[in-house]
Amino acid sequence: MTLQEKRSTLEGILRDLGRVVVAFSGGVDSSLLLKVAAETLGTDNVLACISAGASEPSHQLARAAALARDIGVELMTVETDELDDPNFVVNQADRCFHCKSHLCRTLLDIAAERGFEHVVFGTNYDDLDDFRPGNRAIAELGVRSPLAEAKLTKDDIRRLSRQFGLPTADMPSSPCLASRISYGLEVTAERLRQIDEAEAFLREAGFVEFRVRHHDEVARIEVPPAEITRLAAEPLRSHVVDKLKRIGFRYVALDLQGFRSGSLNEALSEQQKRASL
Repeated sequence: MTLQEKRSTLEGILRDLGRVVVAFSGGVDSSLLLKVAAETLGTDNVLACISAGASEPSHQLARAAALARDIGVELMTVETDELDDPNFVVNQADRCFHCKSHLCRTLLDIAAERGFEHVVFGTNYDDLDDFRPGNRAIAELGVRSPLAEAKLTKDDIRRLSRQFGLPTADMPSSPCLASRISYGLEVTAERLRQIDEAEAFLREAGFVEFRVRHHDEVARIEVPPAEITRLAAEPLRSHVVDKLKRIGFRYVALDLQGFRSGSLNEALSEQQKRASL
């Protein structure tokens, strides 16, 4: 299908769904979904819900709220309780399944209370081939993924976002902070805070695409290979080390392999992955 055919398919799926609650993060995928839903169904038939749980990067909320206002859709902030779930806190390979299950149930309750017919997530077509245990929660609880159903890939979504003039078109992905914590290391509010503060510091230093991976006492920083030299050069190197140690890390490491999405999954066996999907 062409890009415009996929867009038409997406619009048709949304029309069939009727009034929808959109799981909104302010990221590339959910922003396009919210925009198309608002234009297809009318803003009164769309409710954006954003999670404000401890696992969410703190910088996203204000930006997402501004975008929802620009689109003209009501935004509801949802407090999630994933840190109360021992299955999430223990941080095994299926962590994302438990987190997404909590969010899906919360949004389904909101939809029922507010008279919306469906809950939709911004899962894209590429995500279906990635290791994402959260997709199982979405499927099991009857939540829909219109972008994936319309076969819209990440590249498609960026292209459509440019057509709509969305400011998120070229924005890097920013998954939940818990995805930075090494499997088997408990997810705690303190560790999430450390990651959030460390990444905010790197963002202020001008880095755009990066991760701070939490390995207990060790912070492992990933930046694109072309930016490794800049991060390792003085005085920035010393500033980063000093800041991350003050945040609570004992050691600060720079990953010479460079940034790669989902690098912590490299430690999982194929058996562990299959058992979590």
